Amino acid sequence: MDYKKFAKFSPCDYAGLIKRDSFMDAGIKELWNEIPRIVGPAFTVNMVPGDNLALHRAIYEAPKGSVIVAQTNSMDYAVSGGNVCAIAQGLGISGFIIDGVVRDIGEVKQMKFPIFGRGVHPMPGVKKAVVPLNTPIVAGGIAVNPGDIIVADEEGVAVISKDRAEEIYQDTKMKMDEEAAMGFEKWAQNHRKKIDSFYK
Repeated sequence: MDYKKFAKFSPCDYAGLIKRDSFMDAGIKELWNEIPRIVGPAFTVNMVPGDNLALHRAIYEAPKGSVIVAQTNSMDYAVSGGNVCAIAQGLGISGFIIDGVVRDIGEVKQMKFPIFGRGVHPMPGVKKAVVPLNTPIVAGGIAVNPGDIIVADEEGVAVISKDRAEEIYQDTKMKMDEEAAMGFEKWAQNHRKKIDSFYK
């Protein structure tokens, strides 16, 4: 599948065609300003609280172009830092979506590695727990399965089911083409009529 084409549209554009349970909660956000939109298949990690071994292994296991999505189960320990992000970037990982905290965000911003999460914390975790990788997880309050398509930017994080991805893309493209053809003035007229209809 051509994952890159999904970057043509923002999470806002996909909204409506996919439901609320396909969008991570507002606590998952860009961790540096003007972050680029990222897309790619989810490579998932379910972590033991306070232990970052699974994420650090995932950067070597995830195929090039993947977005690593982590259920960290903790807000007390950073699961990645500058060096880990640099390695991930060098291996072709598209970015991180971290339901938890990270550190060295200044370094990460400087290298322009896309990372979304709940915040930053200076304390790193330990490396002890060997757990399976790329299994179903919950991140940002919603289910994420391996291979689901992630679309993330300043508007939020959309998780598009891999089973319906092509259908969702085509429907979104049709909707956006129709809006573009309509133009703003016509859209505004239709909007006024719709709103007025509720007050008759």
